[in-house]
Amino acid sequence: MTRPSIRHAAALVAVLAALLAACSVRVGANSGPTTSAGGGSTTPGTSGSSPTTSGTRSISWTSCDGSFECAKVQVPVDYAHPDGPKLSIALVKVPASDPSKRIGSLLVNPGGPGGSGIDLAEGNPWPSDIHERFDVVGFDPRGVGRSSPLDCHRTLAEMYHSDPTPRTAPQTSHLLQESRAFVRDCATAYKALLPHLGTRDVARDLDQIRVALGESKLNYLGSSYGTSIGQVYADLFPTHIRAMVLDGIVRLGQPGLEAATDQGLSFEKNLEAFEKGCTANPSCALGTNPAAVVSRVQAKVEAAPIAAPGQDRPLGPGEFQLGVGEALYSQAEWSALATALRQADEGNGSGLVRLADAYLQRSPDGSYPNGFEIYFAVSCLDWSWPHDPAAVLAAGRAASKAAPHLGEGTVTDYVRCAYWPTPAQPLTPPKAIGSPPIVVVSTTNDPATPYVDGVALARRLPQGVLITHRGNGHTIYAQGNACVDDAVNTYLITLKPPPNGLVCG
Repeated sequence: MTRPSIRHAAALVAVLAALLAACSVRVGANSGPTTSAGGGSTTPGTSGSSPTTSGTRSISWTSCDGSFECAKVQVPVDYAHPDGPKLSIALVKVPASDPSKRIGSLLVNPGGPGGSGIDLAEGNPWPSDIHERFDVVGFDPRGVGRSSPLDCHRTLAEMYHSDPTPRTAPQTSHLLQESRAFVRDCATAYKALLPHLGTRDVARDLDQIRVALGESKLNYLGSSYGTSIGQVYADLFPTHIRAMVLDGIVRLGQPGLEAATDQGLSFEKNLEAFEKGCTANPSCALGTNPAAVVSRVQAKVEAAPIAAPGQDRPLGPGEFQLGVGEALYSQAEWSALATALRQADEGNGSGLVRLADAYLQRSPDGSYPNGFEIYFAVSCLDWSWPHDPAAVLAAGRAASKAAPHLGEGTVTDYVRCAYWPTPAQPLTPPKAIGSPPIVVVSTTNDPATPYVDGVALARRLPQGVLITHRGNGHTIYAQGNACVDDAVNTYLITLKPPPNGLVCG
């Protein structure tokens, strides 16, 4: 139920540079050696609560993307038929900088559904202690990036140009028409694959990767939707875990509309924090009443699109929703949001359209490198949804009462799931019986994954350990907070978890 917590750095840099400039202020493979991956035992480890199917016991790595190493692991499309058709799961390895201190591999996922673990592994500045001791291994989940990505986004930009808060029959008809067209394209192209893209299958893939790496136990760091993968893995394979860190918790087991409503409320709360922060900052581009500017811009786009010079479409209600939501994922983007809102208030919606495209992971040429459509392929499977689109729209209108700016659009985004052709396979809260300590990191004012969900997961897990980060933004590890980073790094290296309930400012 989240978008990626770590998005393409190049796209974000371009957005920020363009906004700042407008204000007049102010990232061919060579064949490498074939190795047995990881240097560890090829024994797959003790059985978990679900059996591990036999997988490749070594990986052939080749140099790629400059200083990295790439490989692929073959996994069953359908784990009920392990000898049937296969998918290729793409991996990248950032080798440990000090092989003499190497502990093993650290598998990482940035979220989504749709986030590229390859982009995360290659682009994230990993703490030196982690880089020394672990091969950081990123993987693109099935249907994402380099792992057989879905390609049914022909109408995606048009769909998100629809009004997510429709008030007239034509607006509602357009939103539903574009949603049906998007779902129809995906269903036509991937009818046989769609039932096998849920998080349970991704978690099984993760265990196949562990086996292929030669690791007897898994080290895993998952952010945002990556915490869903971790929770399901801990349920299926609790005794296969060495260390697991989950940052920005997605709550499993809720009905879809309830989870979407909770997310809308969290975005609204973070928007209010942005407005308060802007009021207290004399250099904020929105002046002394930022809340009025936000409401005014939203009212303007509801009345008529705002021109967006240099973009392929004007700023409409859909781009407003996405652009504001994108910037709330990180407090570092607040200044960009303020600038974009001021420009839109003055008649130039380009900044918010660029932020919306960053949210969609849409490149300037209109492509979607990581297969953004996987977001719905997973979300519509992992949660239960009504089959009547009117029920989704009604829930959105109800959410607008408590979250007038972002609640309705967040909920109505999932109207696509009312049309999704594959029956839902709802996830359940994890039990993880027999797992080692699992560290849960939750931020008090996270816009996408409510803090209380992290608290609840830490209590639910047999050996859950909670780190509370007091602050704003979506996820926090490896973003410069020494308290969080030191606690997580120590745990990953020594297996000594921090005190349960550690609070970091």
